[in-house]
Amino acid sequence: MLRTASGALGGTLLAACTGGPDDRARPPAGPAPSTGATGPVPAGRPGGRRTRHNVVVVSVDDLGWRDLGCYGNTFNETPRIDALAATGVRFTQAYSAAPVCSPSRAALVTGRFPVRTGVTDFLGPADEPSDTFLRPGIPTVADLLRTRGYESGLVGKWHLSEDYLTPLDEREGSPRADGFDDVRLTEERYIGRGDYSAPYDFMETVRPLTDGEHLTDRLAVEAVSFLDDHADQPFFLHLSNYAVHTELAGPPDLVEKYLAKPGSGGTRAEAELAAMLERVDAQVGTVVDALRERGLAERTLVVLLSDNGGSFPATNAPLRGGKGDLYEGGIRVPTIAAWADGRRPGRVVDTPVITMDVVPTALDLAGASRTRARAELDGISLAPLLLPGRGRLAPREALFWDFPHHFAGRPPRSAIRVGDLKLVQLLRDGRAELYDLGRDPGETRDLARSRPGDRRRLAALLDQHVRELEVVPPAPGRRAYPQAGGRVRWREADVLTVLDRRGGASARPDGPRLRLSFPRTAQLVVRTDVAPATDRVVGVLDLGDLGDLGERRLPLTLQLGLAVDEDTFLFMYYRHDTRSVGCNMRRDGEELRAVRPQALDGTVDLGGPRARLAFVLDGATSTAYADEGRGRGWEYLLSVDTSGDLDWRDDELRGRARWALGARGRRAEVSVGRLRVRSR
Repeated sequence: MLRTASGALGGTLLAACTGGPDDRARPPAGPAPSTGATGPVPAGRPGGRRTRHNVVVVSVDDLGWRDLGCYGNTFNETPRIDALAATGVRFTQAYSAAPVCSPSRAALVTGRFPVRTGVTDFLGPADEPSDTFLRPGIPTVADLLRTRGYESGLVGKWHLSEDYLTPLDEREGSPRADGFDDVRLTEERYIGRGDYSAPYDFMETVRPLTDGEHLTDRLAVEAVSFLDDHADQPFFLHLSNYAVHTELAGPPDLVEKYLAKPGSGGTRAEAELAAMLERVDAQVGTVVDALRERGLAERTLVVLLSDNGGSFPATNAPLRGGKGDLYEGGIRVPTIAAWADGRRPGRVVDTPVITMDVVPTALDLAGASRTRARAELDGISLAPLLLPGRGRLAPREALFWDFPHHFAGRPPRSAIRVGDLKLVQLLRDGRAELYDLGRDPGETRDLARSRPGDRRRLAALLDQHVRELEVVPPAPGRRAYPQAGGRVRWREADVLTVLDRRGGASARPDGPRLRLSFPRTAQLVVRTDVAPATDRVVGVLDLGDLGDLGERRLPLTLQLGLAVDEDTFLFMYYRHDTRSVGCNMRRDGEELRAVRPQALDGTVDLGGPRARLAFVLDGATSTAYADEGRGRGWEYLLSVDTSGDLDWRDDELRGRARWALGARGRRAEVSVGRLRVRSR
């Protein structure tokens, strides 16, 4: 059951959260008193050695690098956040773990690279083909701090589960299942397009405390209620905002204020964003004031950050790109860390830091830095920047990012930063761009050709990282798939008709080849007699010569994968006339269209005589690789998690499946060669 604050408390705090300038200028409270949980706390010395410090992380969804006043924005009004930065550490080169939300959120609560959590893309609604969630077997900050006597809370957005059909607390990927003790106002149903005013369609059990309640204000109410409930024990609180994610929807009165403000240019999107951000700013002020009033401020660290770079109209300039990019605009984010008492001089730190650093920092502040679990984290503790006498930051050779997904026309990529040098590399074929961020933070000058030594050095480190973490399933090859998986003979295969308008389509064995004929629009499935040996297998199809079909714009799609029958199958496909790749699934006769085809920007052509298409099954993930036959080797095309619809880890389902070829065409005739299968 979701916990909510009482009506009386809610009304009082909503008033505080919408207060005017006098509320924002409230001075810091006095020194923290002694508590049974922490012992005496000397003033001016945040907790001493015996203190288990509290941590409040405030995340803002899609906040751009220069959306805050303290980062140079002169239009948006963020006085409380700016005041926090003035007495804390403001990081100028802080990064999100990923260019989209869910993987960064997984990294935030686990301290691990997103790929090591199993969450590498933003998670979709219940009708997506995948069933991805943050698995409880991976320790979270809540799990790790529990051994130190901490209570951990989540107020707001979770977005680490695609299961919206099961009640919240019964989901495998719920925040409670992942260790959080006190969970409030998190989504019960999918939220993708914003829902910022009551009633909350995505939280059916939550009732507003006031008429016209704004969600950001209500999160402040619940955060302060959490502080009241846990003031006598150390705590970790993630106050996770749904704002300022699109669709933008600020309080109408504030939107009008910003529309009328000089410099707005009358752009409603900018006004909406500024209005929403003003409410986030007031929320931060409410929480900081509450910490001071309850005597918690001196030993409570407040961290404010974004889950990824801003999307339009967020202000990322002069950084290149935005949300979904591995350029700086997609991953460099505003990050502030400050003690809530506001009594320390502010610092600006240029040292690169990243989302994964939050967990080791929290463990260090809890006195749990020397644990076995700490050694398994991918971040470093930032405590040396926050407390005197904590030594220096641990050395870090490089920062890494992996985004093995297509997003808004952008291909899958990985990136690495070493010093001021950053390499952005396509996962498909290894093409890379090199930038010197010290001289060129906007990434306008690609140095890959002029500095080949640096390009090779960073590429080698990045390739090692991608291989070790298996960012994508291994490409076909005997080293990765050493076991032969059976011999496929086309003459022993069954031809299943899925679609054949007016008849005439055929698939005929011709020695080692298979001839496919489509006089009219038709779709066939050729099901072999070879079963997948395990759930980690690869099938490689020699395509032969597709000739000029693409140039003549005749539709032809070649599909490779697994089929139970004509009603249940999973194929990764290559469409030759449009040079695109995608996933085609049926389950019990129902065609599943949740995976959109992805264009390959005209650079992949499998029409040559030595071209090959590969289907890789790696547990719940299906992947397409291609080899154009021009000596460049295998190119990664697309991965899809299909566990929500067809989960080939299921022995019963896999036992009924066979390797299969699918084909769809119109007025086309081609032949394909051998199908070779292997496993690991």
